[in-house]
Amino acid sequence: MKHTTVLGAFGALALIGTTFATPAAADKLDDVLGSGTLRCAVVLDFPPMGYRDADNNPAGMDVDICTDLAERMGVEPEIVGVTWAERIPSLISGRTDVAIASSSDSLERAQTVGFSIPYMVFQFQSLLPADSEITEWDDLADANVGVAVGTTYETELSDYKDANWPDGKGKITTFQAENDTYLAVSQGRVEAGIATDTAIANILSSDSFSGLKAGPVAPFGADIVGFMTQRSEYGWINYLNLYINHAYRDGTLAGLYETHIGGEMPDLTTFGVYY
Repeated sequence: MKHTTVLGAFGALALIGTTFATPAAADKLDDVLGSGTLRCAVVLDFPPMGYRDADNNPAGMDVDICTDLAERMGVEPEIVGVTWAERIPSLISGRTDVAIASSSDSLERAQTVGFSIPYMVFQFQSLLPADSEITEWDDLADANVGVAVGTTYETELSDYKDANWPDGKGKITTFQAENDTYLAVSQGRVEAGIATDTAIANILSSDSFSGLKAGPVAPFGADIVGFMTQRSEYGWINYLNLYINHAYRDGTLAGLYETHIGGEMPDLTTFGVYY
């Protein structure tokens, strides 16, 4: 019996040695560091978060966050312009490493991709023609409302309509891009559009579209957004979480918010929750 016990112990030690000798599989963090390039999916028709400047170069807060993250990693940033609907496919296909693209951290999306902790907070708001008589959110019940396809506010608006406006005569018209929605409102093809408060403030302060004004804020609550990446990349997600934590603590995010949006950056914490 003692002989058998000794052999079992040696077998266990050999197994442990084999286990520790096996190299860990590389993950997305290793891939990015090894390639020397960080490929960020960014929506480039969503100013001030992402857009193209006068020289057609990517610009905006999301672009600058990608650049800052790449600099801290010691790699080069590569901005991959995507539409709202292309964000997740670009990750799944391996065309991008991370989506820094104002993505709402919904439980539905989290079944497909992995999310970081929040890095930004928005409010949903209506965009109206300057002569519109709409003053309350529920005035939209009978209106033709435009919204970009694949956005959280498309889903939220549809759910709200079904729950609160069952007899409403209005409809939801979807567009492929944010700018298409803004143009449709400006041209009178829809009676209102839905976007984020930051995007609407940017539109109204620019000369891109005329004859518009900000309308009622949606009763959907805050839109909390995070980075997205492949769901199984736990090491990469942990690194992205730590980056956001550092960038928030050292004032980088607040500085970028002041530059691109203005004012004080929203609080990223959720009261009573370790998040």
